[in-house]
Parts: sequence; C-alpha cells; structure tokens
Amino acid sequence: MKRLMLLAGLAAIAFTGPALADTNLKLVEVITSPQRTEFLKGQISKFEAANPGVHVEIVSLPWGEAFEKFLTMVQAGETPDIAEMPERWMSLYANNGQLEDLTSYIAKWDEASTLNDRAVQFSKTVNNTPYMVPYGFYLRGLYWNKKLFQEAGVAAPPKTLDEFMDVSKKIAALGGGKAGYCLRGGKGGTGGTAFFMLTMDGKGKFFNDDGTSTFADADAAKGMQFLVDLYKAGGAPKDSLNWGFNETVTGFYSGTCAMLDNDPDAMIGILDHMKPEDFAVAPMPVGPGGHAYPSIGYAGWSMFANSEHKEESWKLMSYLLDADQNIEWAKFVGVLPIHKGAEKNEHFAGERYAGWFQELNDPQWQPIPWPAHLEEFGYFFDVMSVQSFQEALLGQKQSADVAKEWADYLTTAQQKFLASKK
Repeated sequence: MKRLMLLAGLAAIAFTGPALADTNLKLVEVITSPQRTEFLKGQISKFEAANPGVHVEIVSLPWGEAFEKFLTMVQAGETPDIAEMPERWMSLYANNGQLEDLTSYIAKWDEASTLNDRAVQFSKTVNNTPYMVPYGFYLRGLYWNKKLFQEAGVAAPPKTLDEFMDVSKKIAALGGGKAGYCLRGGKGGTGGTAFFMLTMDGKGKFFNDDGTSTFADADAAKGMQFLVDLYKAGGAPKDSLNWGFNETVTGFYSGTCAMLDNDPDAMIGILDHMKPEDFAVAPMPVGPGGHAYPSIGYAGWSMFANSEHKEESWKLMSYLLDADQNIEWAKFVGVLPIHKGAEKNEHFAGERYAGWFQELNDPQWQPIPWPAHLEEFGYFFDVMSVQSFQEALLGQKQSADVAKEWADYLTTAQQKFLASKK
C-alpha cells in the first residue's frame, strides 16, 4: 500500500511538472497612456502565444508620478524583470549595480547588426556598457498650425529665435485667447527650456571640459529669459505654467496656440483631431550663431540584475526590439526607429517626418543627448528644474538666478562624475 501511495505521489509530481515550470515575468512601463498600454499588451500577447509557459505581468505607472513611484518600488525590493528605462534614469540604477549588463545577450542577437549608430551609442551611455537597448528616439521638432499662421499673415514657420518671438506675438495679436507657443511649464518642460538656453548660448554642449555647466553662461540665461519674456508678453497661454505633455498637445490641436516643440509622439494625438494638411513639422529655429541644438532623448528596455528569469527576460526584450515589432511600436508611440533603413518605410518617408530627418542630417542642427550618465539627472529633470522654472515665469526669481541654480547643481554632479573616473 505504501508503495502504491508513493507511486501515486510521484505520478502527481510528474503530472504537475509542466505547470511548475511556468515562468512569470514582471514588466514595468513608465511612459504610459491607456492606448499605449493596450498596444504593448497586444505585442506581449503574441509573444506569450509563441512561448507557451511564459506569462508577462505589465505594471503601468502614471508618467507624471513615474520617477517617484518607480524609485519607491525599487527601494522596497519590488524590482521587475524588465523595465522601460528613460535615458535620464539609467545612470541612477546602473551605477547602483541594479541593471544587467546586456553585452553577452546582444552578442548572440541576430538583429544587433542592423541597429543604427544612435541605438548602439545610446545603449552604452553609462560606463560604455549596454544596460539598456533603446526602442526609439525622441527628437524635438516644431509643429506649426498653417491656418493660424495664415490668419496672422505669416507664410512660413520661423527659422530663427527672433522670428519665433515675432510670430508668437503676431498670433497672440489675433485675440480670442490665441497664443503663439504651447509652452510646457510643468513636468517634462525642461526639454524645451534647455533647447532655448543651449541654442542661445551656441556652444552645443551641456558641460565645458572642466565639468562646469554651460547653463552658467550669460547667453544661456538669456535663453531662459527669452521664454519668460515671451510668456509675460502673452506669447504663451497663462495656464501653460503648469502644462505637461497632454496639455500642450491639446493646446496645439485645439488652436489655442500655433506652435508646439515636441517629439514625434505628439503626432498621434494631433492626427486624431487635425487634418494632416492643416499642420506641418519644421526644424527648430536656429540661434544667433546660426545653429540649433534640439535635445534628442530616448528610452528603451532594461533588465534588472536580480531577475530570476534572465534568459526569458532577454527573449521578451529581443522580441519587442526586433525590426518588425520596432517599426510598429515606433509608428504607434511616436518615436524614430532603431534599425537601419527604417526611414525608407512608407510611414516615415513622407513629408510629415521631413523636419526631424533634416535635423538628423543637416549640420546646422546638432541634436544633443541628455547627460544621462549622471545619477542626479533624473531628479534635476523631473523635479528640481520644473519648480524653479515656474518661479522664473511667475517673476518670483530672476532667470539668471535660476540658470545659476541649475548650473551649480549640474556642475557638482558632473565634476563628481569626472573625479570618479580618475
């Protein structure tokens, strides 16, 4: 009897073996929207169907609170297997030993050879080590409303910062609550402010060789003051002080403001509400030195080093990053793709994306990546800079003082980083 019971127990274990072998992965996304999450779920459902026994849980964090919420998760030990990693967060987690070095995985990946130069470069921002593979690039371009421009008697988008200010005032003169520029004074607004500071300054870099921040330059402070002057003159809506991504996009397609500096991802919401012939995207205006320095950002997929399912995690990452999936992802979420030849795809080859590709290919425009190698940059971008720029817009602080605060903070971070490399 005991022998029969033992055999029955062994049979039960054997029968339940496949279920015990199931793998559960946790993936956290942080640049979220309901539509985007549904699209990601669709991609992952196809992956699960092709990989029986692998199940993926998606955790979606609201973008406006994602930095703080994700940091809290990690500090509490609730780390995922895979995380969507904005470039400005990567150093914080990589330098703390929390992200997996993807070198060996990429070496065995068939599609690694088709990654474009930017994708390879940006994967190795921290310690020249691929702690993340980008899924696309966010490059700042200038959306302009053709109808509002026509009403204001302006025939073409501004080519210089002076023209940008002039057009903003002409649109505001139309009355009826119209404004020239969809200023982003809330979360994420530092991207626009930094463009005007860097372009007015003309150096085309965040730091001098000694590690001091170029935001300390008098001309960089003039770039911030340029926006403050525009805001005070009515060139941007008064409530844009608190606008984030969604508010600026809504402001543009509703006709509240005629110009929006943003990445390709803004195209999605705009096309839902505007006819394609009613707007276009131009390169960003150039500064006094004849150049423009639009920020080029990126995000991608990282694996946490303490994942218990690294092979399965990489299998999912490489699936999401392959050329076919990446094209569809880039089209849906609004990024420039990571594989060579993607610009020949019919979706990206048309006039709609011409402004961004001009910025990528014309030396008059020099896209600058964020200093994502700094652990302190995530807090600077998402918290500190937002609060202090709002104080400048409200006249509570002088632009020069805010620019100095930014410069002091970034200089300390950069010089600490340089010292660590000696």
